[in-house]
Amino acid sequence: MVKGKKKSNEPSGRKITLKMAKNALKVTVDGKRRLDLSNMAIATFPKCILKLCDVEELDLSRNLLKKIPDTIDKFVNLRSLDLHSNHLEQVPATIGRLHNLYSLNLCNNHLTTSGLPHELGLLRNLRILNLGMNRIETLPPPVAALKELQELGLFNNLLTHLPKCIQNLPKLQRLNFKANPILPDESPEVDRIQRVECLYLVREDCLCTDCLKRCKEEREKLDSRMSAASTLKKSIFAGLITPNSVAQENQAIWR
Repeated sequence: MVKGKKKSNEPSGRKITLKMAKNALKVTVDGKRRLDLSNMAIATFPKCILKLCDVEELDLSRNLLKKIPDTIDKFVNLRSLDLHSNHLEQVPATIGRLHNLYSLNLCNNHLTTSGLPHELGLLRNLRILNLGMNRIETLPPPVAALKELQELGLFNNLLTHLPKCIQNLPKLQRLNFKANPILPDESPEVDRIQRVECLYLVREDCLCTDCLKRCKEEREKLDSRMSAASTLKKSIFAGLITPNSVAQENQAIWR
């Protein structure tokens, strides 16, 4: 190291150039421009992509991002923003200016309740909001203003009760609040909502130690259920030729 030169405090990570970002541009089947910078070991939000702020979809998932800058509001046409599996502790208030946002995925970060801005309530066109696998204890009251919200993920958080604002979301159809330290409130307002589980495919080296351990335990449980189901099936149909039975059984389990 050169004498007198200060060590940089910037997090290490891959640097994205404008040329790389342009090469990552894609067009979806429905004609939307999508900028896919997922799983590229990015630790700092690439300022160069502000020159591509007319995209409708932005995917920065499975990176090392700790912060999203206030300039995220430059993406005025954005309909889908995917930031899952990063190290975010806070969401900038300027996200509330993305009035065209349809889907926001913040799953698997380090977000707490204080890291969620009240400006989330300004996303009046939002249909899908995923806050699963964070450290959230409750939701900010302005979430009740998301009258178009249809899907909400709150699984694997620190909720001790189901947020009351959920009952004020008239179009909410799918809700996942599994693996929180609460007993679900079996009220009619909750019963009308379909409870779902989400599946994400990631590499093992993208998971923390606790998450990896939990995934392996779930995998072992699934393998055990499949083995038991297969044994039961064989005992029932012993001696019969049923070439499609195993395929149908596996399909039912994976559904």
